[in-house]
Amino acid sequence: MSQPSRALYILLKTVKCNFESKYVDLRKGEHYSEEYSKVNRLQKVPVIEHNGFILSESIAIINYLSREAIIPETLYPKESKARALVQEYLEWQHIGLRLHCAMFFRVKYMDPILFGRSPSDEQIRGYEQRMAAAIELLDTKWLGRGTEFIAGNTITVADLMASCELEQPRMAGFDPQDKFPNIAIWWPKVRQYFNPHYDEAHVILNKIIKKRSSKL
Repeated sequence: MSQPSRALYILLKTVKCNFESKYVDLRKGEHYSEEYSKVNRLQKVPVIEHNGFILSESIAIINYLSREAIIPETLYPKESKARALVQEYLEWQHIGLRLHCAMFFRVKYMDPILFGRSPSDEQIRGYEQRMAAAIELLDTKWLGRGTEFIAGNTITVADLMASCELEQPRMAGFDPQDKFPNIAIWWPKVRQYFNPHYDEAHVILNKIIKKRSSKL
């Protein structure tokens, strides 16, 4: 259910990292439990423990794993300018894309499940409009620059983070590739590169989407 957790899981699987995954049921609010809070005081996912070192926040984790040589240069380059281009996107995406995709998903899908709150049509339209504007920036300003991927012509962790983010609103009935042409060309390449682990990480998400579609 967590897009940064999926991205990190896919990344670790792709680079053949030997790790043990832990399931946290967000729909049941397990991340708010006292037991989980002892691991991550911020009560969010993902979090890792590496040789006794605990670290939260997905971008911090990716940067750390890169410095530890767990993520290869092919996915997170060490050369200064190439790395800066990846980091440029990773810095932008927090409030440039992630915020709006996450809020649309949360208000329309998660809040009714977790808190029994049903948003008004006007509220949903507002969140959807802000999200669509953010996705348009990804489509035109990051993917519409003549390069094959976000940070150039080579796929990187930036593409994986963006791809997992765009999967999220699909659970709430919004599919970005239906409206944004550059994303529609780029997205299948990212999924293919990280498969079979990409599909594996999105099993639950795709079940939710399929279930939703069958009700329409």
